[in-house]
Amino acid sequence: MGDTKDIPRDAEALNFKGIELAERGWNAEAERFFRKAIEADPSYGHAWDNLAGVLAERKAWGEAMAAHLKTVELEPDVPTAHYNLAAFLIRFGLEFAEDALATTLSLDPEYPDAHYSLGLVAADQGRQDDALAALNTAIQISPDDSGPRLELALLHMEAGQMREAIPHLRAVVKLAPDDGEGWLNLGVCYMHRGFFTEAERALGQAAELDPDSSRAVYGKAQLYAAWDRPAEALDHLRAAFSLDEGKTALWVRDDPSFDRMRDDDGFQSLLESQGR
Repeated sequence: MGDTKDIPRDAEALNFKGIELAERGWNAEAERFFRKAIEADPSYGHAWDNLAGVLAERKAWGEAMAAHLKTVELEPDVPTAHYNLAAFLIRFGLEFAEDALATTLSLDPEYPDAHYSLGLVAADQGRQDDALAALNTAIQISPDDSGPRLELALLHMEAGQMREAIPHLRAVVKLAPDDGEGWLNLGVCYMHRGFFTEAERALGQAAELDPDSSRAVYGKAQLYAAWDRPAEALDHLRAAFSLDEGKTALWVRDDPSFDRMRDDDGFQSLLESQGR
């Protein structure tokens, strides 16, 4: 922590007492002593840092963040001050964001972007049902916004629910015809559902919008492999390698789309030529 040679003895003693209490798990009492230490010396960065820690434990995110920032302001050259701020954001950042979004919605329940962001936060925390509910609410409030629809579709895709994702993706590309990601994911969903002609059109549109998208070209290789058109699958797989060798190598390694082609001489030659 920071240099304590100029810290008043009473402030230092109060801070150390707070540390003892915090180590015993008595955070409320520790907080009181850290605040007393700061009253004795408002420039005492160590006490601000310790206060931030106990505030975070009682989920007072805004106050904890302010205390961490105060520590960094007072001790800009102390690595631990910056590390503790980073650790707070890593550990509690999503909960802090969710709390702020809840406050936003308590003030304006019809704020669509807040529902959208709440859905993203819930998804990042692995709470799919909460994420679906928040995104659906965002769509109901703002039906012409393609963003929540795309995220909702991606959640369904992650759960293997391609049929449920398709109508949302169709709405996305209708609302935003230049959304390459929407077309790409629509093509993937169609492919998994066995609608190969529709998948070819959607993936073609994605590739047309972004000719340098290795993922769109790779998607067409997957499609043609599933469609039992190996020559076209190989052509597109070569093109994907040329666009992004590293990612394509990772994708193709365990991709069941190509299982029926793995004994094909052309497929083996392509992988050997890429050093795989």
